[in-house]
Parts: sequence; structure tokens; C-alpha cells
Amino acid sequence: MIVIFGIALAIVIVIVVTWMLLTRRLREKYAALWLVIALAVLILGIFPQLLDGLTNLLGVQVPANLLFAMAIVLLLGVSLHLSWELSQAEDEIRRTAEEVAILRAQLETVDHRLDRLDGRGSGAPVSDDRA
Repeated sequence: MIVIFGIALAIVIVIVVTWMLLTRRLREKYAALWLVIALAVLILGIFPQLLDGLTNLLGVQVPANLLFAMAIVLLLGVSLHLSWELSQAEDEIRRTAEEVAILRAQLETVDHRLDRLDGRGSGAPVSDDRA
């Protein structure tokens, strides 16, 4: 029963990740992580004795405890990575907002200069005061 559940869970993960990729709801770099997780679930589902061997090797009493510990470590890693990605995105947003503010100020300066030139009439000499 556990073998069937492991295989079914791996198939569901692959289907969901593929669907999210096709609908552009998940980027490729995140999909790779989830496909590796699906592969690990598939391997542990097909060969549950691997989990028993790891449990004995690491001195854990119950295989389920090791599975939960591995899941917690995985979730901590994903959380840390997403926090890093969020920090990068916030920095990029800040830089973009600063660039937009600078460009807006330059555009307003150009608009004011054009308004002054239009107000002088066509006979007035045009001076370039960009220096």
C-alpha cells in the first residue's frame, strides 16, 4: 500500500508541476526542485527499505520520524531560498523605482524647457542649456 501511495504521490507532483509550467504559473528553476522531490518520493515509494536503511544508519528509532525530519529540512531550505528570492526582488523593485523617479524628473525638466521655448515664439533664438 505504501508503494502505491509513493508512486501515486510522485505522479501527482509531476502532473501538477508540468501543468504549472505549461500555464506559466511556475518558473523552470523551481520546477526542477519539485521534480527532484518527486523523484525522491518515487524512489522511496518503490524502495521503502532505503528509508529503513537510512533510519538504521542515522540511529533514528522510527522511519516516519526520519521522513518528517527530512521534510522539515526541505521546507526550511525552500523557505530560506524564497526569502532570498524575495529580498532580490525587493532590491530590484527599489532600483527600478529610483530609475523611474530619475526619468520622471528628467522628463519634467524637458517638458518645462519645451514650454519655455514654445512661449518665446518662433523668432527667439534657441539656446542649449544642458551643461
